[in-house]
Amino acid sequence: MPQRLKTDWILFITTLCMVTFGILLVYSASSIMAEVDARYHSTWHFVIRQAAWAVLSVGVMMALKSTPYSKLKNPSVALSVISIALLLLVAVLILDPANHRWLRLGGPLGVQPSELAKPALVIFLAFFVTWRARAINNPRYTLVPAAMAVGVVILLVVVADLGTAIVLAAAAALVFFVAGLELRYCAIVGVLAMIGLVYFVCAKPYRLGRVVRFFDPHFTMLAKVDPSGKLKARLEESLATRDTNYQLEQSQVAVGEGGVTGLGLMKGRQKLLYLPEAHKDFIYAVAGEELGIMGTAGLLLGFILIFWRGLRTAVRMKHDDFGRYLALGITVTVVVQGFIHMSVVLGMMPTKGIPLPMISYGGSSLVSTLASLGILMNVSEHAG
Repeated sequence: MPQRLKTDWILFITTLCMVTFGILLVYSASSIMAEVDARYHSTWHFVIRQAAWAVLSVGVMMALKSTPYSKLKNPSVALSVISIALLLLVAVLILDPANHRWLRLGGPLGVQPSELAKPALVIFLAFFVTWRARAINNPRYTLVPAAMAVGVVILLVVVADLGTAIVLAAAAALVFFVAGLELRYCAIVGVLAMIGLVYFVCAKPYRLGRVVRFFDPHFTMLAKVDPSGKLKARLEESLATRDTNYQLEQSQVAVGEGGVTGLGLMKGRQKLLYLPEAHKDFIYAVAGEELGIMGTAGLLLGFILIFWRGLRTAVRMKHDDFGRYLALGITVTVVVQGFIHMSVVLGMMPTKGIPLPMISYGGSSLVSTLASLGILMNVSEHAG
């Protein structure tokens, strides 16, 4: 008689609640802007699209929830998903030369390959590390091939999206660490990662400007090492074309105005063309202003619950390394991205545009997140 699987109701209900809450926040954050913008002319423009993506995403989640995760433990599946992700990432570099972010499918529809790369990389890593478990510290047959695969994906993503690249690197690092990677290799990877991070931050002046301004808001320290002021002028020029710390300042104003209970849903003021990307990269600020500490704490609690259920699942997968690595990788990609978004909004990190999973507007992000959580739910059902 087949084993009857038990749904992880805490994870399932938390996910559905956050998606529903996200639709409400997207409407609140975007309705005024959509009405006054000549391109949209409707307060419902963004929320209708988000609701449609939510229906599709929940369908994908339910399909993966009911599909045994062991079917992913197949070389053809693992290699196919990572190959498709690489193909899309290369294609977006060519077809979107300005931003390297979107593959347009006609009209308003588009796909963001960097989002789809997250579940693809997790599936590939879980398979590869399980396959090479007995030789995890073998440089020739394990470390070099893995570094090449992970490195290529991260390099293709980091061109336009440093935040997502950091999320992918965090997931890969944790999976290899749990798999038993020796500390000397962990140290080497850590040093290389820091060198890469510094390089890609410095490669684009606006990124460097954001970091410098975060740690040195008035450029006082910079003036000591750059008495001529040339570097300061370059950074200010770059920030003027991308942002001037304005987003961070407005998000902090929004959160501060919300207080404990908030101004009330739909009653926020900073979203009224003061806070750019209010329905995307700074939606947590809208929650803070309209729902106060209670609202932001509720969102934080949602990600803590996902972290708990994901970690619990990984710990309970004692006899299946593949399931353990799937659970760890998915949990990291969802929770770390959420914490980065919240940290940026609260001024705890330099400004970085990254959506809040399940909450921010965006179809690719929603499909990617719920697909990942659907897999996690299935793994959780099989956990001992």
